[in-house]
Amino acid sequence: MAKILLNKENLFYNFDVISNKTGSKEKVAVVLKDNAYGHGLIEIGTLASEYGIKKAVVRTIDDALKIEKLFDYILILAEKTFHTYSHTFHIALNSLEDINKLPKNSNVHIKVDTGMHRNGILPEQIEEAFLGLSKREINVTGVFTHHKGADELSTNFFWQKAVFSSVKENVKRICEQLSLPIPAFHSCNSAALFRTSNFDESFARVGIATYGYLDNADIFKFPKLKPVMSLWANKLSSRILKKGQSTGYGGKYIAEENIVISTYDIGYGDGFLRLNERKSYTTPKGYKVLGRVSMDNLCLNTDDEKVCIFDDVNALAQVHDTITYEITTTLNPNIEKEIV
Repeated sequence: MAKILLNKENLFYNFDVISNKTGSKEKVAVVLKDNAYGHGLIEIGTLASEYGIKKAVVRTIDDALKIEKLFDYILILAEKTFHTYSHTFHIALNSLEDINKLPKNSNVHIKVDTGMHRNGILPEQIEEAFLGLSKREINVTGVFTHHKGADELSTNFFWQKAVFSSVKENVKRICEQLSLPIPAFHSCNSAALFRTSNFDESFARVGIATYGYLDNADIFKFPKLKPVMSLWANKLSSRILKKGQSTGYGGKYIAEENIVISTYDIGYGDGFLRLNERKSYTTPKGYKVLGRVSMDNLCLNTDDEKVCIFDDVNALAQVHDTITYEITTTLNPNIEKEIV
């Protein structure tokens, strides 16, 4: 079977860069949603805890339960049914309607829509949210927002920062009036963190940078990070492909001379998506994917027993005209993972 190798040294290097930017490990919340961006929820969660990260962000309460013992503070972003409670868990409130669905005495982070227009209450609804939550004896432990274009060269980043600054001042006023403690404030994702000169929020929610990637890094002169994941495949069989013969579905690759080819145990069923045969992909060692990727295997011009399919997904993302996140999260979660 194919295998994902997770480079512990590279992960800890990235955490060093991130925590230096936030000012401390305590101000880093590692984002582990969607199986830690395909890297493995338990594997990355365990390593993050070993490094000293105390906060995590997940998508569902079921994921939170899997890592509950690893972290002191877990933010759950998108949950509609709450079948358990833990003082470790902090639930994101994405709309006023959800106030009545929250468990009594639960910890809640109010999400504010500062311009992305996806989830969150409007800035002018913040007082209504506080009053509604207070009536239900629910603890407001955080207020946050999400940037829609921190990795793009536009004014959106600065505009949303200004809106959220106004929200924070309003929250402080409301808390003073209601004799409530000031909640945690957080807005920075990976790109926003590295675009912020003097980070002064409670913590940053760091996703893709944890795993070694930052889009448009050259434009913003972001620090160099190190990819954590590499994908490896094992040889299934080898053969001589004679000049003029083809391989794979549709026979899209035709040998121009006699060559050795082998099939390897990785395919689109494992999340390594079919390549448009008008484009080509070359592995880190220089082997070419020949023809179409099959469900369970692909062909390369080598007979190596094991092959690194990628150790940096930037090149593959360019082939697929997508982002690094999509490449890693698409991988089948059942692929074996090994920490090295």
